[in-house]
Amino acid sequence: MPKVGERRAVIDVGSNSLLLVVAEWNGSEWIEIADTSEVTALGKNTKRTGNLSESSMQRCLVAMRNAWQRAERLNATPRAFATMAARLASNAEEFKERANRQGTPVEVLSADDEARLGLLSVCTDPTFATYNPITIIDIGGHSTEISTMHNDTPVFQQSFAVGTLGLASLPADQHVCDGPDLLRASKEIDDKLGFQYLKDRVGTVVALGASATNLISIRDEITPWNPKRVHGAYLDFEEISKFAAALARMTVEERAKLPGIEPGREFTIHIGALILERSLQAVHSLGCYVSTKGWRHAMLDFD
Repeated sequence: MPKVGERRAVIDVGSNSLLLVVAEWNGSEWIEIADTSEVTALGKNTKRTGNLSESSMQRCLVAMRNAWQRAERLNATPRAFATMAARLASNAEEFKERANRQGTPVEVLSADDEARLGLLSVCTDPTFATYNPITIIDIGGHSTEISTMHNDTPVFQQSFAVGTLGLASLPADQHVCDGPDLLRASKEIDDKLGFQYLKDRVGTVVALGASATNLISIRDEITPWNPKRVHGAYLDFEEISKFAAALARMTVEERAKLPGIEPGREFTIHIGALILERSLQAVHSLGCYVSTKGWRHAMLDFD
């Protein structure tokens, strides 16, 4: 049990982003002091090559060091966890060794723990605590986790090997997509998800991850980033579908100029919107709420 005034920090070393949360325990809940995001693309091309590239590791190690030092300046004890890219890469041990040498040790989080903690981060959030059942869609760079809680009991948890860092149907250098491209990508996502969730069991859907939060910040032109305006906002299925089609037709440069988009997200936001659309189709939902929190927030509770 944390002590009143104790500060902790969790660094989420994701396949596409590096996220930091710093929070202080007030005796009943964690109060956020800092919550930052940086696109690092650690897992870029990992599915194709089987490795973390040198440039991606260097970029991520710098971001890890900066996040670690920021946490320490805020008198918080940091812990770092890597997700799908590190689970996939054959050279993940090298990355871990280099992180350890620079004083920022990183652990690899299992797919089951990632899904379980993502679910906890939403179910313990007062914004969504009254919803029952509740389903979480957490879209990452190399995986998407879908989980459902009913009467405080997890009834479904699964990690799917599909994420924003690339689909076989969309080559890495293909940033403008036409109708046939989107149809092929949709089929690939549907095949990876591979299921149709039972109707009337999904309950309220909450989407985690930068794809969903960026759709809100772009829609509402939220600049600078303001998590209080994004957290708890709603996206319906139709507007997500329109986003996926419109963003896919834009160039990278056009996406980068959109008010509210996170720098670096212009390379993947169209894929993220499409994965969110297909995930909602799979669970038979007409829309979703958006959470700015994630498994890193639930990890604050664990020693």
